[in-house]
Amino acid sequence: METIVLDIGETLVRDDRHWASWADWLGVPPHTLGALVGAAVAQGRVATDALRILRPDMDVEEAYRARAAAGRGEHLDESDLYQDVRPALGELRAAGVRVVVAGDGTVRAGELLRALDLPADLVVTSDEWGVRKPDPEFFARVAEASGAAPEATLYVGDHPADDLFPAAAAGMRTAHLRRGPYGHWWADHPDVVETADFRIDALTELVGLVGSPDPGGTAAPDASADEEPKVVRRGALRSVR
Repeated sequence: METIVLDIGETLVRDDRHWASWADWLGVPPHTLGALVGAAVAQGRVATDALRILRPDMDVEEAYRARAAAGRGEHLDESDLYQDVRPALGELRAAGVRVVVAGDGTVRAGELLRALDLPADLVVTSDEWGVRKPDPEFFARVAEASGAAPEATLYVGDHPADDLFPAAAAGMRTAHLRRGPYGHWWADHPDVVETADFRIDALTELVGLVGSPDPGGTAAPDASADEEPKVVRRGALRSVR
């Protein structure tokens, strides 16, 4: 691989602060909202459906703007990064790999991420591009930002429908990360196992994949044949971030 492109939410950044802040805004215990998010994930729904269960008439975008106006908008600092982020990105850069961070997020999220000075060649969010995953146009922008051929570009993410399937459809190689609710819940689904070139548990595994000619040789082992697969269609999981 010449370029590795990484998703943001639950790939680089923990989402617990995000959901805790929404719970605080709505006046409910964090574990209540967390449980509802988990239920949405297990049903293949968007995670923001959890907000609408609590407030059926909620306009999420309008509520986001209201929070920002009240001084309770997005916040992101070093503590929100998974511990393997800096070591992994640093190793990739040292190995001569171009590192791009590109995922769903607001313009503000992009500003906050760049302020962390990650070891990356480019950090960009969907709102800065004006298109969100899993829209094919988003992955066309990823291919352009990669600076490498699709087959020499690896897209890394946790969400099958937002990351894995559309990146593969765009001709890129893919790594499914077992992290966060979607990454864990759907990790062993047959479509994920079939589609992912690599299946990893930590970002620090990525440097070992650079130059690998055989995805099957380094991917995580498939689910046991005796394990009952979770029911989901490729089109059933929708974007959450």
